[in-house]
Amino acid sequence: MDMKPENDCAWKPKHGMTVDFEQSVYDFYNTYGGRMGFSIRKDYYTKNKFTNQLICRLLVCNKEGFRKVDKRDPLAKNHRAENRTGCEAQLYVKLDEGTRKFVVTDFTEKRNHDLVSPECAHMLPSQRKISTTQAIELDLAAQYGLRLGQSFELMGRKLVGGNVLGLQN
Repeated sequence: MDMKPENDCAWKPKHGMTVDFEQSVYDFYNTYGGRMGFSIRKDYYTKNKFTNQLICRLLVCNKEGFRKVDKRDPLAKNHRAENRTGCEAQLYVKLDEGTRKFVVTDFTEKRNHDLVSPECAHMLPSQRKISTTQAIELDLAAQYGLRLGQSFELMGRKLVGGNVLGLQN
């Protein structure tokens, strides 16, 4: 799948690019992952021992690595499906002490799995988002005894423009 818009410089990570905040790094790489068709997750980080400030952060594809052996219950009937493939896609940033900005020091695009189509990218784990208003609506629905699944179904019908109460016009 080749997804190259006319100007791919603005949305694709580049070695040496700078970002102001850690959350901005995550948001930028998550947007890139969503456009490309993969989900991301935070891997490891290093903090300064004295100031407790983040020094570096590694963001990876959610299919990076392999699952460790589960030692809890060998007789479990419903094991979760394996979703890790050892993907090597990653973004590594370090804090530049002089500018106090995060600098991309390593960016790897190498993937070993299929990418998701743009129509389905919103269902990837790192792409699932709800607004503050939706979160408040979910809390209110829970207070009135609606289960989470019912609340999401209600919200989905409302977004699609469906008749929530089932009444005819």
